[in-house]
Amino acid sequence: MALTKLRPAGQGFVNGNRNLVINGAMQVAQRGTSAVTIADAAQYRVDRFNAYDNTSGAFTYEQSTTTPSGEGFINSTKLTVTSADTSIAAGEYAYYAQYIEGTNFSQCDFGNSGAKSVTLSFFVRSSATGTYCVTLANSASNRSFVSEYTISSANTWEKKTITVAGDTTGTWLTTTGIGLKVFFCLAVGSTYQQSAGSWGTTSFAFGSSNQTNWLGTNGNTLYITGVQLEIGDVATPFEHEDIATTLRKCKRYYELLDTTIYPLNYSTVSLANFFWTEQKRAQPTLTVDTNNGGFNLYPEQTSGGYIYKSSANSTAILNMRGNSEL
Repeated sequence: MALTKLRPAGQGFVNGNRNLVINGAMQVAQRGTSAVTIADAAQYRVDRFNAYDNTSGAFTYEQSTTTPSGEGFINSTKLTVTSADTSIAAGEYAYYAQYIEGTNFSQCDFGNSGAKSVTLSFFVRSSATGTYCVTLANSASNRSFVSEYTISSANTWEKKTITVAGDTTGTWLTTTGIGLKVFFCLAVGSTYQQSAGSWGTTSFAFGSSNQTNWLGTNGNTLYITGVQLEIGDVATPFEHEDIATTLRKCKRYYELLDTTIYPLNYSTVSLANFFWTEQKRAQPTLTVDTNNGGFNLYPEQTSGGYIYKSSANSTAILNMRGNSEL
């Protein structure tokens, strides 16, 4: 007689591909792993996560190998204050964020009566204890939900779980644009503050008035990994996936074509085609690491492009990069 193995109570089946956040384990870093200084523009280091600093201070952003023990992670993001801002002005703010594409977030049905609750979980460690904020917002940043969490012990990994009821109003994109913004607040002035615990309409709310000024002390650090956003009001264990799958997901938004492109000479012009290994979200902006021949770069929709020069030139191009981030 065949035997059926029963799962213990509370250990139901957990479906794969449930994490709406891409690269939550911080493993893929196509732009490089070393520290970059964050300025008044969204900058990336770990794929799909950007950092922004609109304060009088400064901080760096890098991939790290410091991780919580026993959780299966090999990488995290590390942020470090390099110039303190001890008094955050009304219009100042700083954050770490991921923007989720509308076609992926559409299953949450925000903006409708059947909007689903979502649960965010992550591991965080900082030298600065206190109250911090995470904000979920729509593409226009005119619908937002601020949640508070506490970092209780300095330089200690802590797991945080936040559940947010789905928003039944507002405009939430289900296109290839931004479906949801997830902001991890580092500092926020009064202009961009909103009370925690409910959906609000403050334009570009990043945190509450209780947010710790993480930029207040030079040398402050903050590490984060294991970021997961899923439908429902329960935080399931982090969904570790194979690196090839994560890299493929990341390449929809940014790809390093790590190869050499050799142009062909046609009488008085030079030309070469190239193709991405993953179709892009939108037609990307092109850059290259080495372009000694001075070729012009032309994307062709979302699958590839070509290089061109109106003279004969056989100088190779190295490392084509395509950026179609949200």
